Amino acid sequence: MARKVLVLEDEASIRGFIVINLTRAGYEVIEAETGEEALEKLKANADVRVALLDIMLPGIDGFEVCRRIRATNTRIGIIMLTARSQEMDKVTGLMTGADDYVTKPFSPAELTARVDALYRRSGGVSPEQSGEIFQDPFLLNTRNRTLEKNGKRVKLTQVEYSIMKMFMENPGKALSREEILDTVWGRDYFGELKIVDVNIRRLRLKIEDNAQNPTYINTVWGFGYKWGF
Repeated sequence: MARKVLVLEDEASIRGFIVINLTRAGYEVIEAETGEEALEKLKANADVRVALLDIMLPGIDGFEVCRRIRATNTRIGIIMLTARSQEMDKVTGLMTGADDYVTKPFSPAELTARVDALYRRSGGVSPEQSGEIFQDPFLLNTRNRTLEKNGKRVKLTQVEYSIMKMFMENPGKALSREEILDTVWGRDYFGELKIVDVNIRRLRLKIEDNAQNPTYINTVWGFGYKWGF
């Protein structure tokens, strides 16, 4: 089965560089130059598992494309591509639903490792054994990778699901940012610890009654996070 990746990049030279390297790594690449074209091609290729989205685009930008994809698809892995290294770009991209970001210029090895990690995370590997983890008011179903709170489905990305699973399997245990990064993103991950914090912030907005005063995901200052009451 083809391993499909969407690449949204308006600069032909950069897009060509990405396509060559991902093709060498065994991926079938769907190319798009504009946000509108990317959304159309995703509709036509429902089996795309990972999308790389440039932020700076003519027409609708990468942030808006990410928002629109996430409105209907929580399973696909999303990586933002940015030429700017400002922290706000990274945070904005992650808060709109991206799983990761890569700052240009990047090496072929780094890009391929990021795509590989997300492809595995987005269901490109064999499903987990069936089972449920219940911690009132949450029910995590590890067979269909879903979360319910008080009986209502909470829409999670695959990365958010993996973080929740790690927390619910380790109630009351302080987990370091490094531990979370290794478990969720993989030991070969090239990125920064900050990605853990932003994903936790996004997760809190979805599961906490009050994200500013969390009761489920507690910060362990200078170390990481703890699931528990």
